[in-house]
Amino acid sequence: MAAEPFVDIHCHLLPGIDDGAKDIAESLAMARLAVADGISTIVCTPHQCGNYACNRSDAIRRSVDELQQVLDDAEIPLQVLPGADVRIESDLIAELQADNILSLADQGRHVLLELPHELYFPLEGLHGNLKAKGITGILSHPERNQGILDQPNLVKPLVELGVLMQITAGSLVGTFGEKVQKCSEDLLCNGLVHFISTDAHSSKRRRPLLQRAYKRAVKLVGEDMALEVCCRNPMSIVKGQDVTDGIRGKARGGFRKWFSRRTAA
Repeated sequence: MAAEPFVDIHCHLLPGIDDGAKDIAESLAMARLAVADGISTIVCTPHQCGNYACNRSDAIRRSVDELQQVLDDAEIPLQVLPGADVRIESDLIAELQADNILSLADQGRHVLLELPHELYFPLEGLHGNLKAKGITGILSHPERNQGILDQPNLVKPLVELGVLMQITAGSLVGTFGEKVQKCSEDLLCNGLVHFISTDAHSSKRRRPLLQRAYKRAVKLVGEDMALEVCCRNPMSIVKGQDVTDGIRGKARGGFRKWFSRRTAA
């Protein structure tokens, strides 16, 4: 078990609102798994925009409040907070200003951004527009985006600009296959990861577990960095505090090997 509590900033825990927990019983089953695994706080991040444009911010906040009450009544020691997994669209800035898009932990500081899985498109302009509003974008699961898998050199310039990166715990332990695992390991080893989160959707498949990924991260980058990406940086999000951006730690060469192998293909 980690020396500090885990904080999960990407989890589809709310019941009946997207492709995550189907009902409150499933939410409770997921919550029990999370607590047993060492998770103390979850930012609930149902999908917003795209196919889930109907998920409005006020409804998400109400659902989180209701879930917290059920968790308290069931004596499950888990804090839940509102957020969203936001599909990147052209009107994102306007929707954010209109309070139609939730920031993580409802703090107004960080937004979790999702690309389509099958393609990549430039994010530099969006990053600049968000920064002008005092908001930092966090790109969710870049290691699972096909465009980035094909061209992993796309990640480093974004990180150097100040975009934060969140990889999925399952990616690091092989849940999504060898290629995704290798990409996530290389990103982590080269300091291009700021968060490891569960992106959990149920209690049976894609579960809310961080312990295995944390242990893998300890082996790859050491305990201090593993605590940073699993505990400390996510807690900063919850508190509405800055997270140090840019490349973390010393590059170990894995990214360069991956890049050269892909570009040579």
